[in-house]
Order: sequence, then C-alpha cells, then structure tokens
Amino acid sequence: MSVELLTESYDYTLPQHLIASEPVHPRDHAKLLVYDRKTDTVTHTTFQHLLDFLPRCDVFLNDTRVIKARIFGQKKSGGKVELLFNKPLDAHHYLVMARGKVRVGTELFFDKGLKATVTALNEDGSRVVTFSQNKQEIRFEALVLLLDEIGHIPLPPYMQREDKKEDETNYQTLFAKNAGAVAAPTASLHFTPELFEQLKRTHPTHTLTLHVGAGTFKPVEVENIMDHPMHSEYFYIPDASTKVLESDRPILAIGTTVTRTIEYYARTGKKEGECDLFLNPLNPPQRVTHLLTNFHLPKSTLIMLVSSFIGREKTLQLYQEAIDREYRFFSYGDAMLIL
Repeated sequence: MSVELLTESYDYTLPQHLIASEPVHPRDHAKLLVYDRKTDTVTHTTFQHLLDFLPRCDVFLNDTRVIKARIFGQKKSGGKVELLFNKPLDAHHYLVMARGKVRVGTELFFDKGLKATVTALNEDGSRVVTFSQNKQEIRFEALVLLLDEIGHIPLPPYMQREDKKEDETNYQTLFAKNAGAVAAPTASLHFTPELFEQLKRTHPTHTLTLHVGAGTFKPVEVENIMDHPMHSEYFYIPDASTKVLESDRPILAIGTTVTRTIEYYARTGKKEGECDLFLNPLNPPQRVTHLLTNFHLPKSTLIMLVSSFIGREKTLQLYQEAIDREYRFFSYGDAMLIL
C-alpha cells in the first residue's frame, strides 16, 4: 500500500502546550506561515500582514453560524444527560451525540420545557431524536432560538475546558449569518473588522454556507484512508458565487470547509445538498488555487486535505517547522497560507 494511503503516515507529535485553548487578541496577531509552492519558500509573519502576500484572486468565505449545540438535562429517573446537537435529518428528526445511557423511547428533559425523545440508536454512537416544547413538536428554526437561550457553545474536546461568555464571540466569525454549525470555520476567526474591510476593498469576496458538523473532529481510525466513512454536511452556494466558480479566476478558499464545498461543486455541479467530499493526495483540488487554513489534528481528514494541495511530506515538514517555532495549533491557533 502506498504511503499516501496509510493513516499512520499523517501522524505527528504535538507538544501539549501548543494546543490553543484561548484565542490571541487582537485576532489578527496570530502567527501566519506562508508557503509559496512556485518558489518552495516559507515566510513567517502574522495574520495582520495577510494582504501583503495575497495575489489577485477571488476570496470565498463560509457564512455559517455556530449554534449553542451543547445542552444539559436529565432523564425521568433523574439521571444526568448531555446532548450535542449535530444536524437536522428532516423536518422533525435530528442527529445528536448523547452522553448518558439512553434507549429508544427515552425522554430527556431540558430547561424552558424542551424535551427530546430518542427514536433511533446508530451504530456509530450517534442518536436520532425529536424535540418538543409544551407537547408540540418544534422545527429547526424554533429549536435554534431555544438553544441560544439554554445551550452552550460546543468547544472542541481538545480545548479541555468549559465554554465561557467570551467564546460566544471568539468562536464565531465576523460574517456568521446562517445558523447550523456545531464547529466554527476556524481560518476565518483571525479577521478583525478592520482587516476584513481591507480585504473586501482589495479582493472580490463571496460567501457560501457549509454547516460544519461534529464529524469534522472524527479521527480516521482505519488503516487505509480510503476506507474512512466521510461525514456529510449541508451546504448551499448562492448563484452569484457559482458564477465565479464557473469562471477561470483564481480562488482563495478561507478554510477547509470552503475548499470542500467548492470542490464538491466542481465535481458534481450541485449548489445545495450534502457534501461528503474527501480531499487527499489521491484526490487533489480541481478549482481552488490558494488555501488559508489553521493547523489540524494528526491523522485527521483535515491534514489530509492540506496534503492534497502540497503533498504529505511537505505538509508534515511545514507542521514540524511550525512546532519548532512554537505556533499554536487547532481551532484557536495560528494559520497557514498556501499560495
């Protein structure tokens, strides 16, 4: 089996102190590693200098909004339970992760009269539930408003801390609009209002929506990466954005979620639906020309996506250089620009 197919070959050792549990302030003072593929050169700078490096290109952003997807409640027996909302499956059924033993038919009670009833147990450990309030089933639009009142921002587990009030703004992009994500598109978290305004003045910017699901953190647990069951996430691309995608203009994708959405469109022509595209060195990008992204977990589909742009060896080499220079990793960490 080729080394590109082996999950083990995307591993690296990260010192614990380089996992960022808090963001840098101001946001744009995060470190930025710039890798130019044409010249095979690396520049170390900070995010506030991003525009000094950007070539002429159209910029794409993910306007999803992180919802307060973590809720704490109890069963009829009084036993505690925690739910992590993942996504709607249809108008009435929702995919969730549950901490606490549940069976089909188990009723879970939360603040504000919210009740979840378990309707199915999936083999991967996820659960299907319906939500009701005051004996009335509620739809997603109403559920999001309720979660805003009673829920918690679902920080990734590797931060190893509970969410705080500040995370409600820190873990949300400036342009977050469409509610539905349970994880932030983190490459976008580095923009300050001033830098974002500058970007819009110098580069045409466009939006699309991909609701990041909990599957984004799911480790690859199979030996051959091609055997990994890729998670799917709802996406939508507006007409104005598809026009640019149909052109030959160079594109900077701000983040892995934008990259997967654009690349899914390039392969299928679909502008709405469920995206389950797995980019890796054997399935490289066809439309995205430049990538801005954070540093990702070992053996994750996200480090494999970065490898689809620059190869596995170069990715691991750059990650080691970032570690040697004390870059901060993961959601609240530093950034990398691939030109």
